[in-house]
Amino acid sequence: MQSLYDLNYEQMGDFAQSMGWKRFRGHQIFQWLYRERVTDVDAMTNLSKETRSILKERFVIDSLKVVKKQVSFDGTTKFLFQTEDGSLLESVMMVFDYGRSVCVSSQVGCNMGCAFCASGLTKKRRNLTSGEMVAQFLNIQRELDKEGQRLSHIVVMGTGEPFDNYENVMNFLATVNHDRGLGIGSRHITISTCGVVPRIYKFADEHTQYNLAISLHAPNDELRSKLMPINQAYPLSELMKAIRYYGQENNRRLTFEYILLKGVNDQPQHARQLSQLLHGLNAYVNLIPYNSVDEKQFKSVTRQEAMVFYDLLMKNNVRCTIRKEHGQDIDAACGQLRINEIKKGLGQ
Repeated sequence: MQSLYDLNYEQMGDFAQSMGWKRFRGHQIFQWLYRERVTDVDAMTNLSKETRSILKERFVIDSLKVVKKQVSFDGTTKFLFQTEDGSLLESVMMVFDYGRSVCVSSQVGCNMGCAFCASGLTKKRRNLTSGEMVAQFLNIQRELDKEGQRLSHIVVMGTGEPFDNYENVMNFLATVNHDRGLGIGSRHITISTCGVVPRIYKFADEHTQYNLAISLHAPNDELRSKLMPINQAYPLSELMKAIRYYGQENNRRLTFEYILLKGVNDQPQHARQLSQLLHGLNAYVNLIPYNSVDEKQFKSVTRQEAMVFYDLLMKNNVRCTIRKEHGQDIDAACGQLRINEIKKGLGQ
């Protein structure tokens, strides 16, 4: 059965009209789901019994089950969910000075095959529906509701390539962004892609106010192709052309994600190449300490080594930050909790 979370605000109104109801009925259902955060249709007490009966025949609300939760000393919390078909997926809530951010997965597994990433240890089984992405957010928000806290930011940066599931991701964001629903501001929403060039053009033409982050991780084609197979399909020349088009169309600052891998992409020549690659762009680089994965042989740089790379970029007029490490005492790497539970035979 389809989830009610699959329908954004406009689609909810369309559904109401298709049933011969007033469009306002869709507004009421939407309010119950996102303002009241009910998980039972019968809790929608201003709907008639007949209306509720029809909804229950056609829809479920939340199709995810929380099967494990890990809480770090720094407040980072990992949630492992299981879908109705037995698939496992994970989401992460992180605490920052500016608020609480949730990292949402967009696929079950990932086909991008990045050499350093735990998420790609299992191939993509399927795309997540927009409703399953909404459910990740709401399950975590309901936990925070108990403490009077609120999620303020979303990053679509968990397991999967968001632009490989473009329509569902955009539908999910339409729901969480809507001011009659969860009301997460556009500028508090970030979508990350490893470089699916045709979808970058499509995203640019949508002219949303969402932030775009590019998982770069290497400053030249030879190294990037070794680390990220997608570079063989869309090399840096094509990727940068698409990025510049996005910048022209949207006048938005871009983020480039760059995981520092010891002895691989962290040398002075890499910093110089990176500054040349990004010259003239309204962008900054988010330098990320690597979270080790048992199945991978990569190692993280020290804080001092990261600072050397940072200083080289700054001296070459590239704005950058070094991301604070989160959840070091739990399964910190993206997708690692899911992989560890799959090994135990918990799910797929």
